[in-house]
Amino acid sequence: MSNRLNQEREAELQPIRMKTCKEKLESLGYQVKSDDQTKLTFIHDGAQITFWPYSGWHTGRSIKDGRGFNNLIKQLEEK
Repeated sequence: MSNRLNQEREAELQPIRMKTCKEKLESLGYQVKSDDQTKLTFIHDGAQITFWPYSGWHTGRSIKDGRGFNNLIKQLEEK
């Protein structure tokens, strides 16, 4: 659990966001690994991408770092 102000809200939403984001990425053909309870990792253009569903932050060598799941999906669909 993080040090966010509303930890109950995070505990409630985290599993839902993890599940829905993982399903969407898999429907796009990515093999998604969840190494822990907070992040998803997958390979895109030969580079590992890490995505934290609760905060929406994504990072990786083959994409532009940023926030928002929809922004991540737009980048993945462009390539």
